[in-house]
Amino acid sequence: SGDNVFQICFTDPNQGVASADYIADNKLGTKVGIIYDSSDAYSSGIYEKFKAEAAAKNLEIVTAEAFTADNKSDLSTQVAKCQEAGADLVFLPIYYQEASQILIAANKSGYEPVFFGCDGMDGILSIDGFDTSLAEGLMLLTPFAADAQDEKTQAFVTAYKEAYGDTPNQFAADAYDVVYAIYEAVLAGGLNGDMDASDICDALKAQFTSMTFDGLTGDSMTWDASGAVSKAPKAVVIKDGAYAAM
Repeated sequence: SGDNVFQICFTDPNQGVASADYIADNKLGTKVGIIYDSSDAYSSGIYEKFKAEAAAKNLEIVTAEAFTADNKSDLSTQVAKCQEAGADLVFLPIYYQEASQILIAANKSGYEPVFFGCDGMDGILSIDGFDTSLAEGLMLLTPFAADAQDEKTQAFVTAYKEAYGDTPNQFAADAYDVVYAIYEAVLAGGLNGDMDASDICDALKAQFTSMTFDGLTGDSMTWDASGAVSKAPKAVVIKDGAYAAM
């Protein structure tokens, strides 16, 4: 990445810290197990920050079980290790495809901890052939909850359903925010089609490092010079096969 790259998704460290804080502050578990992908920068980045913040918050991590891109077809061993360690909450800083396997394995062994994921978990209800009842009670941090009652969210969800016949997840909302953040930066910077590409790029960089943006996935978003976004995560729980704000 360069100095002209700005992200709308959370930074990985932000999610690790926020997850540990939320779990500790709401007393969701006393013994925490973690299953993460050590070959993935997203997953291992969240794990490292979670581990450090958990120590600061006196959250006991009883086991941390890694897998890699090469051995993620069967995650039952990692689930069994969390069960043996007595974890009453399992933190999953991973994507929803692997998470679905973990929920299936836990169900087979009668293991029922609280499962808690991050924004990569968003999408677990739309996996073909996955029994979504296994995700009941799953918690995740996401910047967007489709059942939020604010006017902006409801207008977006209604328009999205009309266009695509489906409920938008946070990836859809992030994409929407990307377009409108650029639009706002273009307007504020007085950009036009007669400018050359490098001048437009410089002007957009100046806007993104100085502007505040209110979007679907966060109010008062700002960006630092590295392109990382600052916005507050929301916690949702899967209830009756749908996301519910916590």
